[in-house]
Amino acid sequence: MRVARTNSILLIAVFAALALLPAQLTGQQLQYPQTKKVDHVDTYFGVKVADPYRWLEDDNSTETAQWVEAENKVTFGYLEKIPYRQQVKQRLENLYNYPKYTAPFRGGENFFFRKNDGLQNQSVLYVQKGLDGTPEVLIDPNKLSADGTSRLGAFALRRDGKYAVVGISRSGSDWQDFYVMKIDTKTYLSDTLNWIKVSGASWAGDAFFYSRYDAPEKGKELSSKNVNHRVYYHKLGTPQSADELIYEDSAHPERFNNVGTTEDGRFAILTSSERGSGKQGNSLYYRDLSKGEKVFHPIVPTIGDDEFSVIDNVGDKFLIRTNKNAPNSKVVLVDPENRERQNWKTILPEKPEPLQQAGAAGGKLFVTYLKDVSTRVHVYSLDGKLENEIKLPALGIAGGFGGQKDEKFVFYTFTSFTTPPSIYRYDIATKKSTLFRAPEIPNFKPGEYETKQVFYKCKDGTKVPMFIVYKKGIKLNGKNPTLLYGYGGFNISTTPSFSSLRLALLEQGFVYASANLRGGGEYGEKWHQAGTKLKKQNVFDDFIAAAQYLIANKYTSPMMLAIQGGSNGGLLVGAVINQRPDLFRVALPAVGVMDMLRFHKFTIGWNWIPDFGSSDNEAEFKALYQYSPLHNIREGLRYPATLITTADHDDRVVPAHSFKYAATLQERHRGENPILIRIQTRSGHGASNVTKAIEETADLYSFVFYNLGITPKY
Repeated sequence: MRVARTNSILLIAVFAALALLPAQLTGQQLQYPQTKKVDHVDTYFGVKVADPYRWLEDDNSTETAQWVEAENKVTFGYLEKIPYRQQVKQRLENLYNYPKYTAPFRGGENFFFRKNDGLQNQSVLYVQKGLDGTPEVLIDPNKLSADGTSRLGAFALRRDGKYAVVGISRSGSDWQDFYVMKIDTKTYLSDTLNWIKVSGASWAGDAFFYSRYDAPEKGKELSSKNVNHRVYYHKLGTPQSADELIYEDSAHPERFNNVGTTEDGRFAILTSSERGSGKQGNSLYYRDLSKGEKVFHPIVPTIGDDEFSVIDNVGDKFLIRTNKNAPNSKVVLVDPENRERQNWKTILPEKPEPLQQAGAAGGKLFVTYLKDVSTRVHVYSLDGKLENEIKLPALGIAGGFGGQKDEKFVFYTFTSFTTPPSIYRYDIATKKSTLFRAPEIPNFKPGEYETKQVFYKCKDGTKVPMFIVYKKGIKLNGKNPTLLYGYGGFNISTTPSFSSLRLALLEQGFVYASANLRGGGEYGEKWHQAGTKLKKQNVFDDFIAAAQYLIANKYTSPMMLAIQGGSNGGLLVGAVINQRPDLFRVALPAVGVMDMLRFHKFTIGWNWIPDFGSSDNEAEFKALYQYSPLHNIREGLRYPATLITTADHDDRVVPAHSFKYAATLQERHRGENPILIRIQTRSGHGASNVTKAIEETADLYSFVFYNLGITPKY
């Protein structure tokens, strides 16, 4: 009886809210494209699963292109009728239009940093001699394409700072082309390397190591499965065809293989991982380049679930970060000549807080830990003695602290929900931090906003943290428009971060909530594992509980609550609106993994098996099939107003996920709420330039405002 009464109240509220919308903009009036269905059925362990929109997986077909055009016509036709859409876009441009810098890093006598003057499509790389020198443009990616969608990816300086490997990606793709620049003349050599993915460049004298795939079949660059990741050695001034093959493992085509080098150039370190088999960890090998060795010797010979990464060498030994017998990670010192693991010396033992970063600079170890989703920074000697803690200006997130062995100071960046990224200089000798550069945002007053961290209980009793940000003075009356964000996967921590674009919501009285769901890295590997494979439902339960907390504590109500997530977070949004459509008014799933039975068959989707599991495994298939967003859309259900976003050049989570999901949701949904898909062109897994990012955000925010019945006042 109580549940029935609650549902009746919600229905009355739904109809009341719809009365605020012009009739021509309700989902009931929209004419969605008639999406062709095919008779395709797959069988998994005796279970027959229909896939009527399988043809949408072919992103090169004329039919798919026509469908995309038809869907965009409906979507943009809807968005264009929102009366304040252009004002929202203008406000976002104003908020974003301020200089943004990255922390400087050194190479030889020069310092390098990236800067965006405000609304430049791509940040520009600058170089200056010394910290007091005059900055000069080194690489301006805005000049590499007419529409500003070419991006600077890798930038790997040789140790003397005279040359750099420059990686360029186009139209938002994960593929990069590598070039070599001579720094003092700002000119490029003839070197051009193609089809590089999941790779940096590691210098060894006048050559460097990198990893690449074979060129995909022409026309299949977006969706071809990426296999056989090989390591090559490229000598300056030679064609790519002459590169020496350093390492391949054709018996295990779904492995990532990468070679890095230690700062002194003495050792080459080979790491291999095989996430396609469900293993979380990696193997570790080394080669002593000073001896001219051509063979890699094992440090960790086999791939398991433990991770190992070399921080740097200390003479003949290696400082290694690992989570072997330490879910929150530790740092050990390893003598490669003594490969018995039980004899490894612990330098920094595991702590109750997860270790986030560990790096060596200026003869010190800089280590950051995450305590209740805020950074703590400690400085140690190379033998593990604690020297001091670097006090941060407030609770927030800090990163950086990188450098070479002879550094006298390092830079780090601090940010929070209400603090734009601010760069600090830390003097190693005096142990003091000074503000080096802080952005100035016109008309932004941090004191007008408040951030609160709460801890709520999930259905199984787990305590989950969440940040809530809002303008001071809001009333807890259940009427505040609210945007709830979540991710919950891949050991990635959803930490406090500043967004000037988000101010466009907060200044209109929105509450912004960011939930730290299981599956992330906020409390170490145990927290991560609690949201993977057969336990993935915990992530959705955590997110639903976050929404219930916000409603129970009168921050908002179901009729004023919007949810957002991208990639793994897009999967999250798709899953929870299937399970609790009554709890949300608006849903924004972006570039989501929506087909949980076939994700591993495209590009590097197999790399996600350790988190998701695989439909090739019977127990994991059952778990995936129970929550897969595509396969759990219910017939005739009233779904929240939904704006799905994807892009035509997303070669990480291919757009077919969103295509099939949108077609199915439009087919089965009943009610007045719009179900739309916005398909960005010349963009990838995230907007390929600032213009596209602002345009997409303006459409998302306009959609949220409109479907919550809010008229922004700018």
